[in-house]
Amino acid sequence: MKQQKLAVKKVSLSVINDLMTDNRVHKVAVSLQQMGFEPVLVGRLLPESQSVERNYPIHRMKLVFRKGPMFYFEYNLRLFFYLLKSDFDILVANDLDTLPANYLVSRIRKKPLIYDSHEYFTEVPELIGRPVVKAIWTKLEKLLVPRVDAAYTVCDSIAEVYHDLYGVDFKVVRNLPVCSQLEIPSPEITEKSDEPKIILYQGALNLGRGIEAAIRAMQYMDGAVLWLAGDGDLTAQLKQMVAELKLEPKVKFLGRLPLGELSRITRQADLGISLEEDLGLNYRFALPNKLFDYIQAGVPVLVSNLPEMRHIVDHYQIGVIAETHQRKDLAEIMKKALLDQEKISLWKQNLPLAAKELCWENEEEILREVYRRFV
Repeated sequence: MKQQKLAVKKVSLSVINDLMTDNRVHKVAVSLQQMGFEPVLVGRLLPESQSVERNYPIHRMKLVFRKGPMFYFEYNLRLFFYLLKSDFDILVANDLDTLPANYLVSRIRKKPLIYDSHEYFTEVPELIGRPVVKAIWTKLEKLLVPRVDAAYTVCDSIAEVYHDLYGVDFKVVRNLPVCSQLEIPSPEITEKSDEPKIILYQGALNLGRGIEAAIRAMQYMDGAVLWLAGDGDLTAQLKQMVAELKLEPKVKFLGRLPLGELSRITRQADLGISLEEDLGLNYRFALPNKLFDYIQAGVPVLVSNLPEMRHIVDHYQIGVIAETHQRKDLAEIMKKALLDQEKISLWKQNLPLAAKELCWENEEEILREVYRRFV
């Protein structure tokens, strides 16, 4: 008898962004393709969104609202009907704001639901001082998270909190770079003469990222410039701060960059900073993508004294911990990180090992374990 070929299972990956810079869901989609699934990435289409080309299908929804309660309601309503009329075999909700629609469809269609929590959603800084809004999201989380069929998140600390709260076994899939696609920095690129040292921040220019502290510290820095690669809610405010402090020669706004251009910029840096503030548990447990991007580019790092980031830096000995965000003290820490040749030599020696181990190729085996049961 001729063996019947098994049908390829379709997986929806729902996100609330416009897909341009969400590298985590792209990596998950590629890994699922390699496992034999057919992923479809679902997100938004904004007026300023650039085209996105992937080797798997994408679906971007145009919404009327861009923020506030009506935005979340409209997004989940549109997502609900899209998923309901589609023939997906597995539903994946990325973060709490996509979970309601996915949950309802999973119950109606009797399809497995997987939850990928990119952060501790109910503890994000944007909910600080908004008890009613936070209470609504917390209620949704308590209602829906215990009912998912599988779950994973970005670090051990968040996984432990969710397990303690809801009894759900969250696997840990860190958001690490795909090492095989990265260009190894050459000595010619990393060695510079008398040019100013480059301090790089890459990522969203949003609340609680320590960007204001870094800018203020530049008042006490000579022979160095701060590059800000990204955009966000604080962009206009930060530019005004730079103007008021007359720091235009020392602080450069690079804007939102394509991933390839950002990688090229990162390799030019002498120090990569990730100075998240301890604003709630989400930031306390932060393990930002940019930290791993700096490591892969061979760039020593300066991070806040927060547990997940500190563990990486201490374990691999690849940079320094900022015990304070006070401007003068932070400037002194930056100066030492840029000028202490003995430490820089040690960090540069250790960075290749860290880069080799902190790869998506190593991390995705955990992802495969999550999805194998649904093959």
